[in-house]
Amino acid sequence: MCSSSLTSIHLACEAIRGGQCDTALAGGVNLTPHPNKYLVLGRRDFLSSDGRCRSFGEGGDGYVPGEGVGAVLLKPLARAVADGDRIHGVIKASAVNHGGRSSGYSVPTPVAQGEVIADALSAAGVDPGALGYLEAHGTGTSLGDPIEVAGLQRAFRRVGGPERLAVGSVKSNIGHCESAAGIAGVTKVLLQMRHGELVPSLHSATLNPHIDFDRTPLRVQHTLEPWQRVVVDTEDGQRALPRLAGVSSFGGGGSNAHIVIEEYPAEYQQPAGPVAASAGPALLVLSAKSEGQLVEQARRLHARLGELSDADLPAVAFTLQTGRMALEERLAFAATSLTEARDLLAAFADAPATPGPWNRGTARPDRPADGAAVGAAVTAWRERRGHEALLALWAEGGEVDWDLVGGTTTGPRRISLPGYPFARERCWFDIDTEGAPGVPQAVPTAKSSCCGPAGAICPPPGPPPRARRSPNGTSSSSAGSAARTARP
Repeated sequence: MCSSSLTSIHLACEAIRGGQCDTALAGGVNLTPHPNKYLVLGRRDFLSSDGRCRSFGEGGDGYVPGEGVGAVLLKPLARAVADGDRIHGVIKASAVNHGGRSSGYSVPTPVAQGEVIADALSAAGVDPGALGYLEAHGTGTSLGDPIEVAGLQRAFRRVGGPERLAVGSVKSNIGHCESAAGIAGVTKVLLQMRHGELVPSLHSATLNPHIDFDRTPLRVQHTLEPWQRVVVDTEDGQRALPRLAGVSSFGGGGSNAHIVIEEYPAEYQQPAGPVAASAGPALLVLSAKSEGQLVEQARRLHARLGELSDADLPAVAFTLQTGRMALEERLAFAATSLTEARDLLAAFADAPATPGPWNRGTARPDRPADGAAVGAAVTAWRERRGHEALLALWAEGGEVDWDLVGGTTTGPRRISLPGYPFARERCWFDIDTEGAPGVPQAVPTAKSSCCGPAGAICPPPGPPPRARRSPNGTSSSSAGSAARTARP
């Protein structure tokens, strides 16, 4: 349910800690490919009446479904540092639990919600008073949000907490991504850490009157403002702690999850070694499935390089060489500065079919590159910095071991660069029903009834029974009715 993606992150972390794997991809996907979902939700009164998700705001009477997909790559911190990875944050701890029996399937319990938050904070080994932000579940229902606030208060009474804590919910911006709700909240927290800012939670200018925020340490984030680090006194003077945040995700049926994320300060992400004086030009390589996507790759990289400095050029080359899959359509060139690299990228993007001071080729499985020639080209680069043959062979499909090429830095690191520009292709099923056999319809008779013993009368077709409103502001119905609705 709605805690799925956060639970997947928790399980991935546990698998890494337990030695079941060294690296994990975890996240969630939520798509709505058929309108039946909205028909059912609308009939049962689950949806917000005005299409707004009012997390902690007045007037929330339902939720707003959203679509989304997200994932994180997880590694032990020490290994990520050794591998030169770009580290977006550190998961200090995570916890999951279940609320058990409650008065309804969609009715949460503040006791279990408080316990899962307190368990995660205790396992994290951090000072709960250092929390600077909490990404709440915040579905925006008039009674569900107060239950969440009650759970937070229970957690802080057990383990302690900050005197004042900003809270918000990304659901007010993008809707409730359900099975991807947790990864959406994690993404928001990581982006806030990267930019050092807290962003506003929307549609909550007038707060939910069922929540007395003055009696809690919580404040709903209404404006864009700097995310100040907590400063503590030490024997050596004052020290600013890394930014610390919690993310909650509560699923229908009572499945709860919470993780504690700590900032990985940018000053820690320095190159592991200086650039060698005789390193020569940086070798930049790009590839894609089609020429159109290759051109878009060049445009995106051109824009990104405008945000960097010449000191980042070796890291850019290393990331392109070792952090990307080599696809069929290829572009390679050498550059001694970011300005030169941007000029070449712009020239190629403007006229990709025109020859220029770059190597452009297509890798073909039926025409493999000469392995011996590639090896000789690598040797020529390492000994004399002769890059022409190496780039030409790679552009034509040569398999280059870039770890052997080396020579750009004594301790290479990866840097954040644009991802792959996937082609925007619509993938709809076109179903031709012409000539298809008709589906026979059962006709009830006095001897054979569709919904009971012989002689019973079927009710006329119509909307399902009116749902009753549950305490968390969403609606629910009997389990049998819900099952009958969901089964088709």
